[in-house]
Amino acid sequence: MQRPTFDADKQSKEPIQNDTQPPDFSWRPIMLSLYGPALLFGQGQGAILTVIALTAHQLGASYAVSGLVVTLVGVGLFLGNIPATLLVSRYGERSAMVTASFLSALGMVLCLKAPNLWVLGIGVLMQGVSTSVFNLARQAYMILSVPFQLRARAFSVMGGVQRVGFFVGPFLAAPSMYLFDLPGAYYVGILATSITTVFCYLTPELPVYHYATSDDEETTQSTAGTGLAGMWQQTKTYRKLFLVMGLAVMLLTALRAARPVIIPLWAEHVQVRPATMSLIFSISSAVDMLVFYPAGKIMDEKGRGWVAVPCVTLLGLSFIFMSLSHHTLGFVLSALLMGFANGIGAGIVMTLGADNAPDSARIEFLGVWRLITDSGHTLGPLMLSLLIMVSSLAVGVFVTGLFGFLAGWVFMREFFLKKK
Repeated sequence: MQRPTFDADKQSKEPIQNDTQPPDFSWRPIMLSLYGPALLFGQGQGAILTVIALTAHQLGASYAVSGLVVTLVGVGLFLGNIPATLLVSRYGERSAMVTASFLSALGMVLCLKAPNLWVLGIGVLMQGVSTSVFNLARQAYMILSVPFQLRARAFSVMGGVQRVGFFVGPFLAAPSMYLFDLPGAYYVGILATSITTVFCYLTPELPVYHYATSDDEETTQSTAGTGLAGMWQQTKTYRKLFLVMGLAVMLLTALRAARPVIIPLWAEHVQVRPATMSLIFSISSAVDMLVFYPAGKIMDEKGRGWVAVPCVTLLGLSFIFMSLSHHTLGFVLSALLMGFANGIGAGIVMTLGADNAPDSARIEFLGVWRLITDSGHTLGPLMLSLLIMVSSLAVGVFVTGLFGFLAGWVFMREFFLKKK
């Protein structure tokens, strides 16, 4: 059976045909082999992210330097895409997930035992690199293991599971921190990622659905480049796609990265107490986690554009609303809209990458895709900081929100307005 090709125009106007579960497909192996490790890995990352800055401060860093240490996670996420591509391409998806989990646990041990900021920085950087490897491996694994007509739902659930893990991680770390202070968070993180390593190692290989089995595609597979050469080849072949669709998704990730920065800053601006702000952020995150599956179902049945456009547009609109709000009620409503918009876009980056990835060089294409999209994690906070420095907090938030409208226009053009 040949894998259906991705047609943005067709998918934006018509429901995807044959939206039924294949008789030989079962969700149960997916739940155990992918969603289980993803949940545990997310819990481990979530448990330590809130204490990295405090650990740096205890080692003598100023508040500014402590914040800089935290950004090393994003740096590692970006830099890790090339070694992730090489690792997954050479050793396979499952082995890469085992390696990523072990690397994360090892990095947490370095953070726990760090005698100085340099060792702590290496441990934090390892978290970003390991996350990059894990994300690429599970994305490639999912493409092979889930039929096309269920793909968006599978990736949406994956994004939702990751959010649940990050949400639950700090709660699991809290009692351990009560007993052991800051090291308690690392104990929980090390335990979660160690279990993830064992889980990935012991779990049997997922069943593979071969949707691309034509002679032409098999011939292309044998001649396609691998590793760095393959990534460069994919960059040249799909340069227009990366410049257009890649830009839109990069802006989406930039908005997502700016969200946890904007909410506490605006809370202080409108004089909302830190405890109240934390509660509001938690409620916003809860809204985020409630809508990921319906959004995935819409993408499978109606087309990707029906979620991509409202996701980035509403996310940008929430930033603009927040920049214009000067009271607690406006702040709360804007934060809830951010959570809803972010939630419906769960898995959209992975889904679009999977849809466009050629069967002949899937890993290399996804490596370039993630390299572009992950740059938004650094771009978002950086652009916001620069805008605040040269203008004001309100202007910075407002202009950042315009990213959503730009991305929304690109998605609208690609999915709905582009002529066949």
